Amino acid sequence: MQEYQIKRGYTKQLAESMIQGLRDQFGTEPRAAEDGHYSISYGALLRLEVWVGTGGKTLVVDTEADKTVDDETIIDTNRRFRNYLQQVTGYTAKERAKKAQQAVKRKE
Repeated sequence: MQEYQIKRGYTKQLAESMIQGLRDQFGTEPRAAEDGHYSISYGALLRLEVWVGTGGKTLVVDTEADKTVDDETIIDTNRRFRNYLQQVTGYTAKERAKKAQQAVKRKE
């Protein structure tokens, strides 16, 4: 499970953009659970589950990978996943890595 910070200005529509991003990037309709969690299955992901974190300022993502798929499927799935995170959080992969490093340093 991973928690991603959301860029200022992206938090107001987080719940909607979280769902719309799944539709846009993976081309599938997410399944909704009663607890506000949404999940899909796509390519190398047996399960991709997302929900709004505490305070509504983070995106929580839990994944389960299918290790039996070919390399092309893995590459496509990873590209779509990175694009999804950028669409929802507002941060590029490089910015997300920097934010994660800062969060680790604050905890130490």
